[in-house]
Amino acid sequence: MTARTSCWIIGRAMLVCGVLGLVAGFVRGLFVYVPTAWAAAFEGGIPATAAGVVIGLAIAGARSLARRLRTPSA
Repeated sequence: MTARTSCWIIGRAMLVCGVLGLVAGFVRGLFVYVPTAWAAAFEGGIPATAAGVVIGLAIAGARSLARRLRTPSA
């Protein structure tokens, strides 16, 4: 099993949130005005990707802190 580094966690959270935002924006755009659905996909996807970075940073920071607190100091 490979170690999950901070970059891996941040990247995965960014990818998942970005794709979900892209799909949600596209579906919303299809219901509002079909010719501009592609633009609505980006309007939903870009902020969701930024939120994914923040979520990934929070998860990676919490894991790092937990690992640091768990390791006994010498």
